[in-house]
Amino acid sequence: MFHHLVFFYLRKDLTPAERAQFETKLRGLDKIKSISSCYIGRPTPSERAIVDSSYDYAEMFIFKSKAEHDAYQVDPIHVDFVQSCKTFWSSVKIYDFE
Repeated sequence: MFHHLVFFYLRKDLTPAERAQFETKLRGLDKIKSISSCYIGRPTPSERAIVDSSYDYAEMFIFKSKAEHDAYQVDPIHVDFVQSCKTFWSSVKIYDFE
């Protein structure tokens, strides 16, 4: 299995409409056929100092193989998401593992 985790840090000056557009496009990624499992969410409030909740949204996609992940990267839905939303984030952190 190939795991793809992405943490989005959105610009602080986004309008509510831009945030809504980002979330809609992000949640639309689950239509990509090469994704086996899809999890998208916002940080859960925690009083534990060790928990990093500085991001705005996270996604975790599980693929059957790296090849499936690579297909996701060039899928038109993913390409559209990046092109439509890349101006909304100030930073993105990506962690992939098998």
